[in-house]
Amino acid sequence: MPKPRTKRGSGREARKRKHAEEGDYNGDIDAKRQRVDGDNDDGYYQHDEAAPATSGAFADHEDGPGEKEFFGMLADEEQEYFRRADEMLELNQFPTPDDRALFLESVYEEAKGKELKVASSQSCSRLMERLIQLANTSQKKRLFEAFAGHFLSLVQHRFASHCCEALFLRSAGVVSQELSGFDGFVLDTAGAAAGEAQEPENSMENLFLATLDELEGSMSFLMTDRFASHTLRVLLLVLSGRPLDDAASKTLIKSKKKEKVSVAGSAAVNEQNQGLRAVPSSFTAAVTKIIHDSTSTMDATSLRVLATHPIGNPTLQLFLELDLSLNKAEQKADAEQPTLLFQLLPGAPQSLYEESSAATEFVNGMIYDQIGSRLVETIITHAPGKIFKALNQNIFLPRIQGYVRNDVSCYPAIKVLNRIGKDQLVEAVEKIGPTVPQLVSKHRYNVLRTLFERCAARGLTEEVKQLMKGLREGCGSQPVDLVTTLCSLSSDNDAKKKKDLSQLAKNEYAIQSHGAQLLTTLLSMPGPAKGVQESLSALSPELLLRLANNSFPTATLVSAALKTPSANALFQKSTVNALAPHVADLAVSQNGHNVVIAMAEIPTKGRDFSVPAHIKDGVMQVLGGQEAALRDCWMGRSVWRAWRGDLWKTRRHDWKAWIKDMVAEESQQVTSAHKNGARTGQRKDN
Repeated sequence: MPKPRTKRGSGREARKRKHAEEGDYNGDIDAKRQRVDGDNDDGYYQHDEAAPATSGAFADHEDGPGEKEFFGMLADEEQEYFRRADEMLELNQFPTPDDRALFLESVYEEAKGKELKVASSQSCSRLMERLIQLANTSQKKRLFEAFAGHFLSLVQHRFASHCCEALFLRSAGVVSQELSGFDGFVLDTAGAAAGEAQEPENSMENLFLATLDELEGSMSFLMTDRFASHTLRVLLLVLSGRPLDDAASKTLIKSKKKEKVSVAGSAAVNEQNQGLRAVPSSFTAAVTKIIHDSTSTMDATSLRVLATHPIGNPTLQLFLELDLSLNKAEQKADAEQPTLLFQLLPGAPQSLYEESSAATEFVNGMIYDQIGSRLVETIITHAPGKIFKALNQNIFLPRIQGYVRNDVSCYPAIKVLNRIGKDQLVEAVEKIGPTVPQLVSKHRYNVLRTLFERCAARGLTEEVKQLMKGLREGCGSQPVDLVTTLCSLSSDNDAKKKKDLSQLAKNEYAIQSHGAQLLTTLLSMPGPAKGVQESLSALSPELLLRLANNSFPTATLVSAALKTPSANALFQKSTVNALAPHVADLAVSQNGHNVVIAMAEIPTKGRDFSVPAHIKDGVMQVLGGQEAALRDCWMGRSVWRAWRGDLWKTRRHDWKAWIKDMVAEESQQVTSAHKNGARTGQRKDN
């Protein structure tokens, strides 16, 4: 039935009159407005996007130090111009690089005086990011000067903060170039033609320091701001000289939901920002000052709140890591101004041996916290040896078997296993060994993978056997259970119900990937590799095909098994025979094509593993019948190149000679390397 009509806005006028009488309806700053992330010209901000509520010492910081600036709106004609410019850059259909450079210069000229409006616009901020990615040194410095005086508002803006991040990241290499005495010269022909006075450019070091001056005094607030916290982390990484392209740095500065804005040609311009960079001493002093000013006034309660804050925790992690790396000589508990580590762990390492000390209670409270445990991981990884020794002896090692079973504390426990010595690892395996079946039932495959890797690296053969025995007990008595359990291969009836990944359980894909990675690790060890290959041989052709085509980790497992020497000479032959009827479908699959490429790399002669030439010829016959389909996608083309399909079509005799001779020589190197690794492990045991 249709819903009855209701009078809209009946209560709105009453509320408006009430606010007007109270005098805050037309006020300059509305408390509710401040909790929204700022206004923009497109009205994009929504209430469901608001930052998560906080408690404790940081609840008042969410509203910011004052009213945020409004930079104005672009005219309709200007928005249309910049929108079309963004489309042209994305399409990249310029006749020559010179034409593209002229186009970029014209866009920069059009944006002169409007940089703040473009950066804070929902529809045009992506264009600003692309322009920054392609900018030369002079253009980056012009943007710094255009943003000067407004950085505090820009870093808190939903869209402009991304532009600030891009500007900081893309300007990091310029500082190193200027520090080394090399700096490219850019001739501003437009300004010279107009007769403008050419002022000397400010150095990039001074521009960064001037930006810090604007942000000084607001660092404590920016640490927990939804948008500014990311920009602050980027700025700290640039100032510290750390690599910006490694996995650890990317995890700290990028959100999972962050949109990746890129443009053709930006990778070449970004080469100067890769790897370790030399930074001036003023940057190192600035990092130390930022950390000290942000945390020196915090008491134990404030630090605990910050450690469990979803936005402040990553910034605190970076603060701690940089503080430990830059102030190694000052890491003393009795210093006049204790460093951040000793603010978190007062009195360490002696206090860590006391069960009721503040340091021990802090670690015990954080290790089971979903957010705070990440800070504990940072402490475990980067703490000095004396402090880690106290942590390990009093807290981690005595309860390691309980930590590895928990879905939160298992991650700090993994960091502990990666750092402890050989004797402590033996003790840890003795405690964890009886609980391996429980770890399998709880899907703690990443813990088991770490244990196997560390035992193999330390040459602990007996411990590997003990862990493998518990793994078999947890998976099942049949050989096939090892792969079906760890890779979550259900029965055929269940597989029909779960036709795509969207119907899987929330974390089932991650569990399957972790299990496949564990099996791939076992393949690198001579003893456990035999059990993995036996389990793969016991799979039905349907399950083996699903494993090869399911996901990247499971496909990598099959590829690694095919290229690993086996005591069973029939393993590679039987596996290729089972997959041969389906190689055409696998070859055009994003995951399965790697398995078909691995088939081409298996030799036709060899004692440890080989596939006869007539089986490979049959596989090539199937691929040759689907040549058109293979050439239509990049996966198929890579398979065609690996199998040398053009040689097979034109000179069949030469192709057969290549299969019989060349691949056999390559396989001998792989086999000898595997045997040498096994002998090295035996020497370590002896």
